[in-house]
Amino acid sequence: MDQAFYEELILSVTRGKVKDVDRLCREALENGVSAFKILDDGLLAAMQIVAERWKNGTVFIPEVLIAARALNVGLAILEPYLVLGNQKPKAKVVLGTVKDDLHDIGKNIVGLMLKSHGFECIDLGVDVAPAKFVEAVKESGAKVVCMSALLTTSMIHFTEVVQAFKEAGLRDSVLICVGGAPVTATFASQIEADIFEPDAVTFAEHLERRLA
Repeated sequence: MDQAFYEELILSVTRGKVKDVDRLCREALENGVSAFKILDDGLLAAMQIVAERWKNGTVFIPEVLIAARALNVGLAILEPYLVLGNQKPKAKVVLGTVKDDLHDIGKNIVGLMLKSHGFECIDLGVDVAPAKFVEAVKESGAKVVCMSALLTTSMIHFTEVVQAFKEAGLRDSVLICVGGAPVTATFASQIEADIFEPDAVTFAEHLERRLA
């Protein structure tokens, strides 16, 4: 597919044109384009533009959610081509968006990338209380916890989750990973998170190396 195709796909995602995203993703797959290339050069490129606009204040939450809906349509089409087969998972990962935050864009992308790298994901959804993260680790035996937030007002709950694992006596047995548009490496260090990366692809690769 030529550059015009990716430009159309990016524009369709940023404008929330669900039917066009569906059509373009299927068309690319039918033409033998790698699902990873469609993801990287189309869907993720589009959401990077949306994220930058959100940071700059040129779009707001409604526009982000409209783009996210289109993104999710594309992800659903690509997922069967991205996720590995029935091999034994490298590790179990609990992931969720923290309390008081209902946004799942980043979480869903991270989950998909982790699955494509051979991890088993236990997705707790959005608005997840600290105790639920701890409970999920106890029940599943997961060694990795991934938390996401889009709102700066919900970032305080990262600290609460870290504290909950300390109080449960599990802090040293899990890797705590944080991410989201407002999160920085400095913030991650301050709350004693183990891993932070600015994007899902880099994070999945980092985690894979860390657990190798």
